[in-house]
Amino acid sequence: QLYPVESGGGLVQPGGSLRLSCAHSGFTLEYYAIVWFRQAPGKEREGVSCIASNDGSTYYADSVKGRFTISRDNAQNTVYLQMNSLKPEDTAVYYCSAADTSSCPVGFALGASASWGQGTQVTVSK
Repeated sequence: QLYPVESGGGLVQPGGSLRLSCAHSGFTLEYYAIVWFRQAPGKEREGVSCIASNDGSTYYADSVKGRFTISRDNAQNTVYLQMNSLKPEDTAVYYCSAADTSSCPVGFALGASASWGQGTQVTVSK
């Protein structure tokens, strides 16, 4: 496996919750900071959250603070994004990717060599 595999997306009503999962069989995620991104149609990809591997520090975009929580389960080689109080503006395809460092990159910026999976669709609508 050369790419991350995202899952857990779906259709939810505003105020609902989803938990996204990020898995990768190609390497051990615990060695790297992991970043969640999202991209809505017609918009640029934006960083949502990051979890470091060196000290477990977490970071969130202002738009999701207090609603989203990032975590990891090293035994499962999986990183999660718990999304609560979802809003229609959260609608996007969500992706995860690994930084090449243990700490979270400034501004969620990854290098050009970052690997991207297919993402998982999150739709928040009545």
